[in-house]
Amino acid sequence: MAALRAAVAALALLALCPGPAAAATPLVIWHGMGDSCCNPVSMGFIQKLVEKKIPGIYVLSLRIGSNLIQDMENSFFMNVNEQVSEVCRQLASDPQLQGGYNAMGFSQGGQFLRAVAQRCPAPPMLNLISIGGQHQGRVYGFPRCPGESSHLCDWIRKTLDLGAYTKAVQEHLVQAEYWHDPLKEEDYRKNSIFLADINQERGINETYKKNLMALKKFVMVKFLNDTMVDPPISEWFGFYKSGQAKETIPLQETLLYKEDRLGLQEMDKAGKLVFLGVKGDHLHFSEEWFDSSILPFLQ
Repeated sequence: MAALRAAVAALALLALCPGPAAAATPLVIWHGMGDSCCNPVSMGFIQKLVEKKIPGIYVLSLRIGSNLIQDMENSFFMNVNEQVSEVCRQLASDPQLQGGYNAMGFSQGGQFLRAVAQRCPAPPMLNLISIGGQHQGRVYGFPRCPGESSHLCDWIRKTLDLGAYTKAVQEHLVQAEYWHDPLKEEDYRKNSIFLADINQERGINETYKKNLMALKKFVMVKFLNDTMVDPPISEWFGFYKSGQAKETIPLQETLLYKEDRLGLQEMDKAGKLVFLGVKGDHLHFSEEWFDSSILPFLQ
């Protein structure tokens, strides 16, 4: 009897002692146009910030290419479908991600990571945070891009104006692959090799729908004073009302939502969609806002 009482006391003591802390969920980051994985004032800063706030977290900031210059160049010129496939290979081969991970995409990295969620369910993406991503496409009019005075931006603008939906431009210019012209909807649906596919514009891929609906949360951040994304409501999955370029409609009024082609209606009703607004221009936010609004989805 004494031995039994001692065993019970030992078990009670163990129950009072805290066990080892659960490991933080890994985070995968994908940068935006003209940026790179490890820029110290952008993605490098974000990575260090997350690592400081969540000790022990594993953060993978995606690099597409063998060096930072290639990574930046590929954000303009590497076929998006090839980029997504490359990222899927990186994630599948990373032993630290096999139990699942959170994903955070900045600007075009937001819609690219959504494609990863839809196409590559292993390892599983748990939460997707899109910060300024253009999920119904961007950039009707292409108002500006990083380095407004650069010849590269001028060339991209002219190329998009002249032939965004031609095969050569679609296959070799990243921004054309999510160019959504509300005055040329049929051309967009027929010829867009990336966005029209992941947005189910040419038919329903049930696997895409199932995989996206597996997310715990899909967080979309819209910059309330955005001068770079046209229309800014694309950051909340809204767009121009078809056939004109003045009136916009929210996600809930689009056919994509009403027909539930991606499962967004069902996700919305289940509380899985989160719409956040932040004052400021494109990708301009404070550390305080990031701490209070984004970190809770990573912990």
